[in-house]
Amino acid sequence: MNAHLSLILAFAITAIIVPFIAGADQKGTADSDGEIRIYKRLIPADVLRDFPGMCFASTRCATVEPGKSWDLTPFCGRSTCVQNEENKTKLLELVEDCGPLPLANDKCKLDTSKTNKTASFPYCCPIFTCEAGITLEYPEIEKEDAKKSDI
Repeated sequence: MNAHLSLILAFAITAIIVPFIAGADQKGTADSDGEIRIYKRLIPADVLRDFPGMCFASTRCATVEPGKSWDLTPFCGRSTCVQNEENKTKLLELVEDCGPLPLANDKCKLDTSKTNKTASFPYCCPIFTCEAGITLEYPEIEKEDAKKSDI
């Protein structure tokens, strides 16, 4: 097994136990500081019966080999097909996107002059600008149950 695939698999196992949030909090968009935070989660992959052992990328209408990634256009994100280490017959999809939108706040606005919806991920994530001293709040993200039977 090559080193790149080993790294993906090691990350995937970690993601099964606890969803990984890049950054200290659960922000998945670019905040007023311009820092982009990426929300990552591991879900069961779609698999077509005629193509076992490959993930189905619905946004591309194509099959993808384990270890390969694809963009989620027209959505802002990317996915990676991952082989489940515990059950070799199951595939997982590591989804990376901007995460949930912040809670409504009259003192924070989507900055349309800085947000580029057509840019490649993660630069397509929405950017918000808030009044001085205001911090965006995000909805709580439920933790994944490490013992889910479908993963």
